[in-house]
Amino acid sequence: MKFLLRIGFLALISTWWVDGGMGAFTDLMVDLTLVKSAVAKGAVCLDGSPPGYHIQRGFGSGANNWLVDLEGGGWCSDKWSCQYRIKTPLGSSKYMEKIFFPAILSNRSEENPDFYNWNRVRVRYCDGASFAGEGYNKELGLYFRGQRIWSAVMEELMGLGMSSAKQALLSGCSAGGVASALHCDNFRALFRPQTIVKCHVDAGLFLDYVDVSGQRGLRSVFDSVVTFQGVAQNLPESCTSRMNASLCFFPENFLNGIKTPMFLLNTAYDTWQIENSLAPVSVKDGPWKFCRLNYTKCDSSQIEFLQGFRKRMITVAESFYQSKATNGVFINSCFTHGQSVLPGTWHGKDYPSIENKGVAQSVGDWYFNRSKVKLIDCPHPCDTTCHNYVS
Repeated sequence: MKFLLRIGFLALISTWWVDGGMGAFTDLMVDLTLVKSAVAKGAVCLDGSPPGYHIQRGFGSGANNWLVDLEGGGWCSDKWSCQYRIKTPLGSSKYMEKIFFPAILSNRSEENPDFYNWNRVRVRYCDGASFAGEGYNKELGLYFRGQRIWSAVMEELMGLGMSSAKQALLSGCSAGGVASALHCDNFRALFRPQTIVKCHVDAGLFLDYVDVSGQRGLRSVFDSVVTFQGVAQNLPESCTSRMNASLCFFPENFLNGIKTPMFLLNTAYDTWQIENSLAPVSVKDGPWKFCRLNYTKCDSSQIEFLQGFRKRMITVAESFYQSKATNGVFINSCFTHGQSVLPGTWHGKDYPSIENKGVAQSVGDWYFNRSKVKLIDCPHPCDTTCHNYVS
């Protein structure tokens, strides 16, 4: 289980390399800023080191607009997986370095037409519970302070000028997408009423779905994360008042209660969920050995199972869209995980699209109210625009 929780991050990094290599990112590397004042508040990474973020200032018409992106990278749910992370950037700022700002964080208008000149921030993920934990394990020396990290970084950004923003967007991918959903209304509450504030969730729609062995493996993982890291107290009360707290770590169970406008971006065949939840490592030597890692190796019965997962994804997305007139949805049928953080899939000619609309255009159209956005793709294998993805 401990390995399962970090595969998503490693897969994302490998996809970046395959999709264009380092050359795709040479235009912009951004220094790390540590929030040293956070230590006194107990807002620290798993190992007790200060949290950090990367920022590039906006300019021109975007100088007073802010995009805050929450980094993803799985979760840790026990002493083994959390102790592993403290030797990596996912658990300690001691290992954090400069990073690239691609796709939704890019400063190039041809790659990021709607947000390229905004103040763009990437908040580093070093708590292992989607910026939502609260606790301390004295025996292990592990700090579960995700909620405090969120508060400390937001406080610093507000002091840097975000408090007077005209427009703001909270974004996140994967575990960062879960965090974006969890903190969306709190983010809205930071600003003046006249500030336009919205949230974007990429690859964060993790489903409580029965896996190929008849179990609910991801439910077990989330239950362990919530319990081990003291997350329950920071989950939406609108959800915890009606069901077990661990179920309220699944966005599907609290999305409809979020008041702030939100855009849901996901693939109906999320490869992280296929590899780690639907056909987890525990079944790797069975009939799913090859299919779980490469959909072209799936037989007809396995594709049928994945189509059932897609139907559930669409049901949740439809309900979310109908819950609020200001919401937006983009659910395509590619096999991947994360679409707003990769330059090969976010924006460009001949990139993945639905009804001739790509990801970046769809997010922009929704944010700026250029049009309503409810784009749900047809089932695999009908989409012929998925060629930039690596399954």
